[in-house]
Amino acid sequence: MQNYVLRAIAGNKNIRAFVAITTGLVEEAREIHDTTPVATAALGRTLTAAAMMGLMLKGDKNKLSIQISGDGPLKQILAVADAKGNVKGYVAEPYVDLPLREDGKLDVGKAVGKNGKIVVIKDLGLKEPYIGQAPLVSGEIAEDITAYFAYSEQQPSAVGLGVLVDRDYTVKAAGGFILQLMPEADNKIIERLEKRLSEIPSITTMIQDEADGKKILENVLEGFDIEILEQTEVRLVCDCSEERLEKALISVGAEELQKMIEEDGRAELICHFCNTKYHFDKEHLERLYREAQQ
Repeated sequence: MQNYVLRAIAGNKNIRAFVAITTGLVEEAREIHDTTPVATAALGRTLTAAAMMGLMLKGDKNKLSIQISGDGPLKQILAVADAKGNVKGYVAEPYVDLPLREDGKLDVGKAVGKNGKIVVIKDLGLKEPYIGQAPLVSGEIAEDITAYFAYSEQQPSAVGLGVLVDRDYTVKAAGGFILQLMPEADNKIIERLEKRLSEIPSITTMIQDEADGKKILENVLEGFDIEILEQTEVRLVCDCSEERLEKALISVGAEELQKMIEEDGRAELICHFCNTKYHFDKEHLERLYREAQQ
């Protein structure tokens, strides 16, 4: 299934909108990390948000990361995206299993926890990255990202995110939307938008029923003039490499590398994002040890 984000403007250019279809991408992440349904939903929502927020960046080399840390059993979720539609992520505890909520839905809020924060880091190619954060509101991800936009970027936004997990634990539907008001938006547009958002079904219901980003956009912004500006493919991509892991090992210092050589004679590092294993034998570690001494 194609995964993509539509970027549009609406309401006489007073609203900017992003709609994402990420069913295949989230299923791929589930397969890589072997997540339980509630962990799949939490990670999938965060990956979907990151994919849309990455496309808000201006420069091709700019990157954005979303860190969600709560007091729930998932502990931490991390997603990284760039302006080209590449996204990756992981959840610290992928095997968390919780009872369903009373309404039969996955309890992402309890899995994430309310006591914690969302941190967004933007690497814009400057000396220091931009770091914004906000306290968690509910742990349901969409509400927390809405709060982040309001508190940290002073940007009125509406965020919808959803992941529907099938009985066999595969991802049946995943996607989301971000709507943001431009500074010149008047109260009439705001009231109309709030009313419309109170009427729409859940994002996963829309994906199941519509299975098309354009139709979802038209549903969410019914009654507003819409101009689609761009459709961008989004994909799960990890940029890990042996060279990067070598640098990580060198960074621990010559003393730690010497311990590895003497005690184990080898090292195995696993990338958190894609679970690829990298093996370093004694000869390899000795070379890195010499580099660390320089």
